[in-house]
Amino acid sequence: MQTTTTVRLHSLEYNDAKTYLAALLFVLGNIALPQLFHLVPQGGMIWLPIYFFTLIGAYKYGWRVGLLVAVASPLVNSFLFGMPLPSALPAILLKSVLLAVAAGITARRSGRVTLPLLAGVVLAYQVLGTLGEWALKGDFYLAAQDFRIGIPGMLLQVVGGWLFINRLIRN
Repeated sequence: MQTTTTVRLHSLEYNDAKTYLAALLFVLGNIALPQLFHLVPQGGMIWLPIYFFTLIGAYKYGWRVGLLVAVASPLVNSFLFGMPLPSALPAILLKSVLLAVAAGITARRSGRVTLPLLAGVVLAYQVLGTLGEWALKGDFYLAAQDFRIGIPGMLLQVVGGWLFINRLIRN
């Protein structure tokens, strides 16, 4: 499998209607995907679906789209479906925002999409997010949950994100 392909990466501005359209589409994805994974016991905790389209949106369309998706997705999901639980929102919002910023900066600086770059983005937001969650909750075991049971979700983000960006939304 080729790990680098030519893909157009964008950096949409807040004054561009495309920013909000892209964000809306990725938020809808971040609403549908968690519902699908929550059909499986502990599916949300294992597959981390709330972050999938945040990564794609931020990497492909820039940190502004990513930030809109990162904030709206958990809040809308919690309001509509009760998941994530309101008590989990601060940590999930922190990780989502870190993901959007890391993905947007990495895409802008590198100008390309590779599996190692996406793995670096996922690792960065997870490590920093785990430290932030530990500070918020005061429980390292709970904060490290994504590293204990969420490895499949991190791999899905890296491989699925690469496939989605390189094969489905190339332009």
